[in-house]
Amino acid sequence: MRNRSLGSGLCFAAMLCAVPAAAAPPAQDLGAADQHKPPQRMAVRAGRLLDVRTGSYAVNVLILVEGERIAGLGASAPDGVPVVDLSKATVLPGFADCHAHILGNPKDQSPTASLRMSSPMAALWGAHNLQTWLDHGFTSLRDAGEADLAYGQIALRDAVRRGLIRGPHIVCAGNFVSLTGGHGDADALAPDQALPRRPNLADTVEAVNEAVRRDIKYGADWIKLMATGGVMDPHSDFSVQELSEAQMARAVEVAHRAGKRVMAHAEGAEGIKAAVRAGVDSVEHGTMLDEEGARLMEQRGTWLVPTLFTFQHLVEQGTSLGADPIMAAKGRAILAAQQPAFELALRHHLKIAYGVDDDPEFVSREFGALVRGGMTPLAAIQAATVNAAEMLGTSNNTGTVEEGKFADIIAFNGDPLNDIAVTEHVVFVMKGGQVIKNEAAMPR
Repeated sequence: MRNRSLGSGLCFAAMLCAVPAAAAPPAQDLGAADQHKPPQRMAVRAGRLLDVRTGSYAVNVLILVEGERIAGLGASAPDGVPVVDLSKATVLPGFADCHAHILGNPKDQSPTASLRMSSPMAALWGAHNLQTWLDHGFTSLRDAGEADLAYGQIALRDAVRRGLIRGPHIVCAGNFVSLTGGHGDADALAPDQALPRRPNLADTVEAVNEAVRRDIKYGADWIKLMATGGVMDPHSDFSVQELSEAQMARAVEVAHRAGKRVMAHAEGAEGIKAAVRAGVDSVEHGTMLDEEGARLMEQRGTWLVPTLFTFQHLVEQGTSLGADPIMAAKGRAILAAQQPAFELALRHHLKIAYGVDDDPEFVSREFGALVRGGMTPLAAIQAATVNAAEMLGTSNNTGTVEEGKFADIIAFNGDPLNDIAVTEHVVFVMKGGQVIKNEAAMPR
């Protein structure tokens, strides 16, 4: 690792004159007086600032924050600007969880959990869950789809953008586009107790049109396809392809035409390859990836969000949180395929973004799983920063600590490049210029 110090000749006052005004936030329910307040200014003194692109450290850096954005980097702060002292800490850009499920109680893994909770209660749980992501230094996330037909995740996304509640920057998938009886079919009841058919179910190419357009109509940023069966239901087979390649290709066509991106839950090898050939932007899990699939993803530049920890954690938990014994057995069976598949992904240099697919209490544990799987600590951190921002299309605003980007800043005691477990103990979190957590220093 290389240490470098920024020259003391940099002058923040001069820099501020050259920095354009921060982009206006989305419309908020503010009074007239609040709307005309000048942007608040503060500074963060970083003992070591990690350049997540190169793995090098800059020492004793002042990060000047104006409003929600970074106004500049230098060595000293303008007079009168309060400084948060992180001089003994390692500072990084905020992390992104690219496979989150915001709604509901993450500690209830029973097959009927979503059917026993109203949409309003699921959203209230979601507001609570968002605080957990923030507390762990995750200032951005992508919701990977929900069973809620009222789209509570999209309401929470919009509430955060309006400033009604505190949470990470959010992009959302809608419902799960799934076959009847597929991994995204929420009806786990007996045939004589079946629920009314849900609009996310699509058994033909034309039905996919309707399901995708419904998600887009109600505000989805991403479309979530169920390319294969999965583990966390009692009826699907994770090794079996579900949506056809033609169905997935139609979903991609409709979504891309509308400026949206497409993610595919895909565990079995054939479903992974069909999803990639259909043109999806990201494959989620990829747990049984084979050589042909890895080559195909490499050639097409398809992103992989491997979610290693959640499968490992499921085996640890067994049925203790209400998972059906069938679900627990599937988790044990698929885990054997995980490491060989991940080694293929690394060998083919696939583009990898960070995602957990678990209780946000454990959101930082994926770093360790990625490193145990064969990534370097820097590569694991890149998966949650620059890579995540590139996949989500937010590189202009997030992923690095740079002038003009959102002031999403986190800090740790210790060096995560030497010990990845450091990432599990965040001591400072700032999101969009607001200090969320500070256990390292007090402003002076």
